[in-house]
Amino acid sequence: MTNVAEVLVQTLILSGVKRVYGLPGDSLNGITDSIRTHSEVQWVHVRNEEAAAFAAGADAHLTGRLAVCAGSCGPGNLHFINGLYDCHRSRVPVLAIAAQIPSQELCTTYFQETYPEQLFKDCSHYCGVVSEPEQMPRVLGIAMRAAIARRGVAVIVIPGNISMKACSVKAVGLGFLENRSSVVPPESDLLAAASVLNESKRVTGLIGWASGYRAMMHCDTLLALGTDFPYPQFYPEKAKKIQVDVRGEQIGRRTTVDIGLIGTVKETIEALLPKLTAAEDDEHLRKSLDHYRESRKDLDELATGRPGSTPLHPQYVAKVLDEVADEHAVFTVDVGTPSIWAARYLHFNGKRRLVGSWSHGSMAGALPQALGAQAAFPGRQVIAMAGDGGLAMGMGELLTAVQNKLPVKIVVFNNEALAFVEVEMIAAGIVPFGTDLKNPEFSKVAEACGLLGLRVSKPEELRPALYQALRYEGPALVEVMVHRQELSMPPTITAAQALGFSLYLTKSVLNGRGDAILDLAKTNLLDRLRPD
Repeated sequence: MTNVAEVLVQTLILSGVKRVYGLPGDSLNGITDSIRTHSEVQWVHVRNEEAAAFAAGADAHLTGRLAVCAGSCGPGNLHFINGLYDCHRSRVPVLAIAAQIPSQELCTTYFQETYPEQLFKDCSHYCGVVSEPEQMPRVLGIAMRAAIARRGVAVIVIPGNISMKACSVKAVGLGFLENRSSVVPPESDLLAAASVLNESKRVTGLIGWASGYRAMMHCDTLLALGTDFPYPQFYPEKAKKIQVDVRGEQIGRRTTVDIGLIGTVKETIEALLPKLTAAEDDEHLRKSLDHYRESRKDLDELATGRPGSTPLHPQYVAKVLDEVADEHAVFTVDVGTPSIWAARYLHFNGKRRLVGSWSHGSMAGALPQALGAQAAFPGRQVIAMAGDGGLAMGMGELLTAVQNKLPVKIVVFNNEALAFVEVEMIAAGIVPFGTDLKNPEFSKVAEACGLLGLRVSKPEELRPALYQALRYEGPALVEVMVHRQELSMPPTITAAQALGFSLYLTKSVLNGRGDAILDLAKTNLLDRLRPD
């Protein structure tokens, strides 16, 4: 008779699962042994279970299909927690298989005993415990359907001894593999929204950086489409607001809303458009576009590289990377300054994709997310824009790229600091403390792990190094030495932030850190005034 682990793996295969990301362990032996015998599903071996969850999340994000991660009991699957929070908050369908200690030892403080059903309840839609062999197929099916239908994480907890027992229930499919459902608001709500939009002279969507912020602040109606933008201070106060979201509980969560439309964005807009009349006054649009062109010009002027100068401006690195990357490239981005440079300098054409920890805001996501993206799309160019702090947190996954023959390309922004944290401290009037990073030469670490490792310290070295890395058949890492004191300014500066910056300048002088002020001025002003 087939055992529980074999039925589990057969169910995964019938449900379209192609990869399982994880790290083996004795409590997981039954499941990994079954995966070993099936060519239809690939075991992607990682060096830390947190990376398995991040990789599965990127896989699910890009494919739209259920992705799976698996970890052994206790400390093994406990490592999932940060990655699963990111998957759940990113609303991607991920199944986590959390192995458990032998069932007869539960509630005895046994070696490595934890309770995953409690640990993961806040980052999952469903968390089921398997206690009998014939129960497993049903619990597994409920978990997988919950992850797909509700677009989030589901967890099954299964003791290692249970997975090895005989199971009389056969594997069956789920009945659906993706959530393609659409929701359209009722006609009365659509008409109410159309009435507001037709009466408005300056309609703006929730968009962009400085020019987008200006358009929002000058609009009389704001249309928010499927967004959960978390910062209330960036919403216009006086404009009318219409919000569209398939999850009705999210409407009005960040700012007051005049009309809420519960529906999927695409179908709601398709139903709304025929009810709108074309506006004759395009002054708001023209002014917004003019401001965008000026803002774009200002940003491009910051992305310069003067031959011989060192270190490089990170804006220049992102701009050149955008120029040399493939038109179908997938970018994964660490939080902090790499996210800012990606948002400002990467161009998207309907073919490129961008993955990051946008809602959870976790460090160390770019590399494992790139691994998941590459595993899902072996022939596609995948580029991780990694911060030095983020890469150092998960550097073991360089070995994962080599071991699994995943040709990811990693561009490391090495400024030897937690730069975004420093900017936050400066904005609050605090002298940066505890943000220094004593880094290795990441390019040499990469070489030691089996990747192509390149190091760039001057602008004229950047483009050749990126070309070499992108054309390399295996995984490659390009370490770029960039300015530490690069100001990543928000779209608007509040009085409190201006005061905080002034306090920082004063405190720095009083604490004997005038050199930091000179470096800040040199990086953000003096170097810009020199002709290239």
